Amino acid sequence: MSFLNTIRGLGRSTKKKTKEYEPQGILYSGNTASSLPLRRSQPGGRMSPQKQRASMILFAPSSPTKKTRTNRARLPQRSSVTDLNPNEPTPLFLCQPYVKTALVKGSFKTIVQLPKYVDYGEWLALNIFEMYGHLNLFYGVISEYVTVEDYPTMNAGPNVNYTWRDSAGQAIDLPASQYIDFVLRWISNKINDQSVFPTKNGAAFSPLFVKDCKNIARQMIRIFAHIYHNHFERLLHLSLEAHWNSFFAHFISFSKEFHLLERSEMGPLLPLIENLEAQGKII
Repeated sequence: MSFLNTIRGLGRSTKKKTKEYEPQGILYSGNTASSLPLRRSQPGGRMSPQKQRASMILFAPSSPTKKTRTNRARLPQRSSVTDLNPNEPTPLFLCQPYVKTALVKGSFKTIVQLPKYVDYGEWLALNIFEMYGHLNLFYGVISEYVTVEDYPTMNAGPNVNYTWRDSAGQAIDLPASQYIDFVLRWISNKINDQSVFPTKNGAAFSPLFVKDCKNIARQMIRIFAHIYHNHFERLLHLSLEAHWNSFFAHFISFSKEFHLLERSEMGPLLPLIENLEAQGKII
């Protein structure tokens, strides 16, 4: 029995209905080729645990850009194998013992590799679908604390701010809660689009499928970055840091294996990624 099956009791269960995806539970569990079907069930449209907003937006295919932001609160002492700005204290998630907290030892290399006889597109689609569900669950844990008053912009640390591109291609600042809702809805729309994520037997993947997966991964890591830099302490209070760190290591390992993210896109979490690489959790 694989590691990811052994933690299934602590993990999620899912109900998949036609055009409706309703993740259950709050804890992370991964997947393996031996424990999941190679065909995906019909995904659906849950966008976020937050209350749906009345306002609607047309989603541009491009990702938001980032710009500098200053004067945010600092977190304590430093303890990291990576290069950080000596004038900025180390974020809590890079401090001991949290940076080494995980469910198991070892890397996710063998878990993310394409299994023999499994279609490349199906493997990408299955993992993107599952990771979106897990990220949606974790965000649901802390979503009530992502208020407009406390997080008026989508930041990832003291020097990074993400903007959203509207249907006209203009970069606009959004509160973190609204930005994340838009991202989760955008990903949900992609997963439910049969021309992008086909679920019928014999249906072909679009030539732009890998590009879509890269755009999804780029948006997902921004949510990871916001949660790590602003809400990691809340995950600690819920004793979820091991599950969260393992989920993140799984996501980065998968993204590296299939070249879904550029190193530059990992910016706000690059010190953590390099630390996990030094530990052998990411290869």
